[in-house]
Amino acid sequence: MQFGAQLVNYSITWEELLSTIKVVEAGRWHSLYYSDHFLTPVPGAGLEDRPALEGWSLITATAAVTKRLRLGILVTGNTYRNPALLAKMAATVDQISNGRLNLGIGAGWYKGEHEAFGWEFPGVRERCDRLEEAVELIKILFTAEGPVDYNGHYYKLNKAHFSPACTQKPHVPIMVGGNGEKRTLRTLAKFGDICNLDFNYPASPELFKHKMDVIEHHCEEFGRDPAEIKKTIHIPLRLESDEKKAAQLRKTRGEWGMYGTASFIIDRIQQYKDVGVEEIMFGGVPSKPGLFESINEEILSAFNK
Repeated sequence: MQFGAQLVNYSITWEELLSTIKVVEAGRWHSLYYSDHFLTPVPGAGLEDRPALEGWSLITATAAVTKRLRLGILVTGNTYRNPALLAKMAATVDQISNGRLNLGIGAGWYKGEHEAFGWEFPGVRERCDRLEEAVELIKILFTAEGPVDYNGHYYKLNKAHFSPACTQKPHVPIMVGGNGEKRTLRTLAKFGDICNLDFNYPASPELFKHKMDVIEHHCEEFGRDPAEIKKTIHIPLRLESDEKKAAQLRKTRGEWGMYGTASFIIDRIQQYKDVGVEEIMFGGVPSKPGLFESINEEILSAFNK
């Protein structure tokens, strides 16, 4: 079992993040991620004026100060950037990191953020259409051996040269984030390399198994072996020694959230491992070195022996 740390890039400075990055790099963690928002992503909470550091800038800086962690964004909002630009960004960070980048991408969801910054926020169907076209275009660029022409409905390329290529071979792994069974998981099965299910709520091993069945069905359509796709989940975690507080957190934030003592969380992780989860990315943990040291010593140590 592998573990990823999604650091919170809101209401924090680079200097504060850097101290946590060093702890994660020195620990048992497999990967490190940021999220992709320009306002603190808690709609209606009145946090719009809080500092929000941009994720791709952060992951580029993190690539330069780390040596072993896999890196990425959980996940890039497709509506924020032209996918050809995103592919160039990814190939550049892949070179800076010496081949340690995962390109996470999703359809985008934060309507208020789009309105604040003047970005178009299409309906769900169009966002799913755009995501599928974007991932196809990115994969074409990643594997191109010459100039690329692309004539999609939303995106177009005219003899676009893609150089330098990805450091990783055959290319930077493409992680498709999201739970939508009809469109998102189909796009994953068609073009993606890593599945990342958002298990903030709802969540359970049974739900994971159901989503895997959906992915297998889509893979059959495209003649793919589902084993080619790495299975990961993103889930909130909070070490809480007070069982009453932990139970209340699970009641209000989702019964399968990782809220509780170390032994409770270890048991939950094992249940996910037993149904085929290969990596768990923990979210919602404040970016404080001591918290990640505790998780490393009390939880990760049980699986990385």
